[in-house]
Amino acid sequence: MHTIRSALLQAQAQLNNATELDVIDARYESQLLLQHILNANRAWLIAHENDVLQPANQGRFAALLQRRCNGEPMAYILGKREFYGLDLAVTPAALIPRPDTEILVDAALEKISENQSMQVLDLGTGTGAIALAIAQQRPQAQVTAVDASQAALDVAISNGRQHNIANVHFFLSDWFSALSQKKFDVIVSNPPYIEQNDAHLSQGDLRFEPISALASGEDGLDDIRRIIDDCLIHLEPQGWLMLEHGYNQAKPVADLMAQAGLVDIETFKDYGSNDRVTIGRNPLIVSAHWD
Repeated sequence: MHTIRSALLQAQAQLNNATELDVIDARYESQLLLQHILNANRAWLIAHENDVLQPANQGRFAALLQRRCNGEPMAYILGKREFYGLDLAVTPAALIPRPDTEILVDAALEKISENQSMQVLDLGTGTGAIALAIAQQRPQAQVTAVDASQAALDVAISNGRQHNIANVHFFLSDWFSALSQKKFDVIVSNPPYIEQNDAHLSQGDLRFEPISALASGEDGLDDIRRIIDDCLIHLEPQGWLMLEHGYNQAKPVADLMAQAGLVDIETFKDYGSNDRVTIGRNPLIVSAHWD
């Protein structure tokens, strides 16, 4: 039988050999997997490192470890991922929320009043990460979140219920298709933006994520074009469109926004100092009506 310490050391070595993880990350992920099995925190593992790991738990640990050695993302193995302070359920039906997407949330919160009931739209909501983060931070806002995948939408709805966030309304929709002429003060989206032949799609976590949430045409901009082309129909006067994109796509995205008539276009960098989010404003103003 293994003690907790010996099981972790063996798992660390196995991960280190089977993946590109360094020793520190392999140790960290081994601990996360065992914490998940034992429903314990890291401090408990350290305090009980000489305890014997029961055979049933050893078997479950080995099974999860093998999945990780095969390259499956930790978020899918654990079934959850933290995003903007929210612990979100994650399944292979939706893209795994990533820290850099928090930049998009930050940009949106700058434009959404804390005291007014503004209308916000999240296109391609996936797990609901962006919509739920905005709704939690701006409880006066009314957030609409759409996705073309019912399986992804079910995950988002479940996450909303889990966190008792009531000011988000979820709809099945292929981008704007089910929204009629409804208009919004802020539209946000983390759409697919990887080139369809990009080698990264067959590497790392991306191998396990839904291709429909990752790739978008030869240059990765097909879905971004669709969103930008139709955005003015759904933006209120002075409303903002905000898009996450690839590190090398800021200029083409900004150009597309300018061609569509958006103004005050600006790009924000992610935590790695890469261009990641570009925003633009509808220049129309509310017309005055005289009797």
